[in-house]
Amino acid sequence: MNMRLALSAVSIGVCLATFPAMAASWKDKYPEIVLAMVPNENATGKNDRVTAFADYLSKELGVKVVLRIANDYTAVIEGQKNRQIHIGLYGPGSYARANTVSGGNVVPFVTTRNADQSIGYYSVMYVRADSPYKTVEDLKGKVLGTVDVESTSGFKAPNYFLTEQGFPIDKHFKLAQTTGSHENAVLALASGTVDAAVNWWNSDDDSNLTRMLNKGMVKKLDGSPMKKEDFRLLWKSPLLPGPPYAYLADMPDDMKKAIAKAFLDAPTKDKEAFSKLSDGKDIEFVPVTTKDYEESVKMNLWLDAQRKKKT
Repeated sequence: MNMRLALSAVSIGVCLATFPAMAASWKDKYPEIVLAMVPNENATGKNDRVTAFADYLSKELGVKVVLRIANDYTAVIEGQKNRQIHIGLYGPGSYARANTVSGGNVVPFVTTRNADQSIGYYSVMYVRADSPYKTVEDLKGKVLGTVDVESTSGFKAPNYFLTEQGFPIDKHFKLAQTTGSHENAVLALASGTVDAAVNWWNSDDDSNLTRMLNKGMVKKLDGSPMKKEDFRLLWKSPLLPGPPYAYLADMPDDMKKAIAKAFLDAPTKDKEAFSKLSDGKDIEFVPVTTKDYEESVKMNLWLDAQRKKKT
């Protein structure tokens, strides 16, 4: 009897000792989650588009989700590398860079499916419809507007694929002018600062250009709004992987599962917030892994090798 009482006391003591650890959850360690976005549109537009979704995540996860719109791609890459950002939205090339510089600690978990059921997007090159340029060859010695060196559609993919097609940007064009954002590239083309500009494109009615036109952001010199017919799509890349949302691999497994589930459930649990992310152009989130972005890693390695040759 005494032995049984002693064993019971030991068992109770062990349970009481381990109870605080068992009761603790990832929410105690992460009372706030930072969600950061690369700047594929101006900060005001991005905030308007994503705030409702961040609020949905806060409600679904039970912790505060803080939204940050970065000034450039590198800010998100470095912020997640330094573990100051828990979830980041990237282009495939900038994600691949974040994965590399973080030693594999930044990993993708979802991307979106387009309205036509496809997964992925394209890099395209526009010229003004009133220009004489009909092919990439016609742009020999002209000025090309690019976005950011870490933008896939606005820099990496055009460099990679145009070189493959015999039109290396640094040799074919007089100048590749970095504009800083997808929107700035379009505005530079509209104003005549550049002869052509690269950007992202999902379909004829779902692109950065159509989004800007729908907002009335692109105007002629006389102040009148420009239309889709005022631009000509001159070049399109092969299909690129979908822009991934990526989280930190070393976060608790139950936390990562909760985040992934919240994303995957968003179209049904908060359709309005989900739809606002893409103006209703996307239909759902789909899971992705690092394997889906192996080609993006190869593209980065090629670009890095080209830079080293120049130096």
